[in-house]
Amino acid sequence: SKNRFYCDGRCLTGRDIGIFIFALILISITSGLFFGFDCPYLTYRLGPFVPVIAAILYLSTICFIFRTACSDPGILPRATSDEVQYLERSNISNSPQSVALPGRTIEVQMHTGHVIQLKFCSTCKIFRPPRVSHCSLCDACIANFDHHCPWVGNCVGLRNYRYFYLFLFSLSILCVYILAFNIINIVLRAQDKPSFADAIRDTPATVVQALICFFSIWSVVGLWGYHTYLICRSVTTNEDIKDTWGSTHRGVTMKNPFSRGNPCLNCFAALCGPLPPSFLNLRMVATPDNHNFMSMNMVSSRAFNPDNADDILRYQIDEPGHMNNYQVYSAVEYPYSERRQQQQQSQAQYPPCDYV
Repeated sequence: SKNRFYCDGRCLTGRDIGIFIFALILISITSGLFFGFDCPYLTYRLGPFVPVIAAILYLSTICFIFRTACSDPGILPRATSDEVQYLERSNISNSPQSVALPGRTIEVQMHTGHVIQLKFCSTCKIFRPPRVSHCSLCDACIANFDHHCPWVGNCVGLRNYRYFYLFLFSLSILCVYILAFNIINIVLRAQDKPSFADAIRDTPATVVQALICFFSIWSVVGLWGYHTYLICRSVTTNEDIKDTWGSTHRGVTMKNPFSRGNPCLNCFAALCGPLPPSFLNLRMVATPDNHNFMSMNMVSSRAFNPDNADDILRYQIDEPGHMNNYQVYSAVEYPYSERRQQQQQSQAQYPPCDYV
């Protein structure tokens, strides 16, 4: 993919992090002006709670934006060359003529009875599970893909969506908090000055903070409200834009199988549910053309290869502590291959890795 890796694989970001650095600088400068010019006077007039609460909000915002920007959003491993060659030379028994790999689809039936069509990703060479989409900027398939956010320089997906939401929430409160105390600061100073204009001239940094927060608050709070609306419906931004669950398939209106029917339960599952582990072992050294130890790419073949349809990857959280079970509803059937025999011999010779 086009991601950058730091600290021996502990941190992961997108390719372009310029806007992310700009966002960090803007948040830090605005908060620094508030601590340097407003907090001393407000502490004297109101009390020490003003800078303490502001520091908590600022640190929370910085922690959440770093957690969103530097974590794996849910990148799925690509198929190995062995698996791609097998798919290319396989025959489709249910179709009178061969279909190119990019045009192949699989239909799976979830335990709720919903039938979902899986499309083949021509870049990653895998059949994308439900809610997985390929990000062209990161050049990777992302589980529960929501969108690629330039402000954090990373995709927002299964493993970092809650931190993105908490970043928006803390940043919204921080903007409102600074703007409110900017106004209070000017009003208090105006009581000790001959005119309101003298109070503004006495603290020009407060005016700069107020302008930054005033123009930022509409987009930040609006985006937080929009994602609150999406969480209550258990819908991603990608699904909402494409109207995935409002369209019709074979004359039947698609219903969202991931919604629990209650906004509170949807919010609890998205923000407080168990966080699934990464699909990748980012701290392991990759060895190309190693067919015995295919690292996490073995998971890719078992998860998205129709030859292993009964083992569709269980990554989507259904209930706290449980995973959805995807079963093939209507799929092409592939003959028993020599590659699978070799795979089983390899698995018998080498025990499965602990990180899988």
